[in-house]
Amino acid sequence: MTPKLSGVAVVTGASSGIGRAVALALARHGMSLFLTGRDGPRLESCHRDAAAIGVEVASHQADLSSDDAIRGLSAAVTSRFGKVDVLVHAAGALALGNIEEAGWGDLDDLYRLNLRMPFLLTKLLLPLLQEARGQIVFVNSTAALQVAADNGLYAATKHALRSLAGSIREHVNPQGVRVLSVFPGRTATPMQEAVQRFERRTYDAASLLQPSDVADVVVSALVLPRTGEVTEIIVRPMQKPEVMP
Repeated sequence: MTPKLSGVAVVTGASSGIGRAVALALARHGMSLFLTGRDGPRLESCHRDAAAIGVEVASHQADLSSDDAIRGLSAAVTSRFGKVDVLVHAAGALALGNIEEAGWGDLDDLYRLNLRMPFLLTKLLLPLLQEARGQIVFVNSTAALQVAADNGLYAATKHALRSLAGSIREHVNPQGVRVLSVFPGRTATPMQEAVQRFERRTYDAASLLQPSDVADVVVSALVLPRTGEVTEIIVRPMQKPEVMP
């Protein structure tokens, strides 16, 4: 019998890509959802698809680069459900370019959404996660593990996110809270489409890792019996990109 999940999952970045796929996978396991994202119509689409599965769903459009939006999300989750069993950090931002090409504020923008926001939202929701002996998922990137000339700012924030997740894990494991970092390679998402456009590649979604693949990996870690904890997973597409000249 396949293990099931229960309770409430909060998913950031649920309007598209990996966030949306993880949200729908958790809904199929019977979890109630609190979804957030920046794109209102896409977030509403995810809300409808999750609700059609038959679970309770709430959604909250927000730009989580704002402190007020982070606090507002935490308050909305607490008001609606009063509990959090799984927190999935799938929201993120991307900026590409080498040190000469990068904009003056690019690093600040990426830091706010890719690192500072997950830290602050986890901090706000931590009492509920500790009460539930819940689980936290940080959707990271293989860019955190292998940097290139044109992704240094993004990679730096993702490398820091790995350290943050590890520190949180050491703090909350004694309370029974598990922390997973997942490092997907090139995945068929709008962000990856932008990457390949920057690289002047032809975007072929079918040749890439699929968001549902990442979702399946995340769920498999979440349903692991409490005698174990998956701390980090690297998942990448079977078809490797051609080396650029």
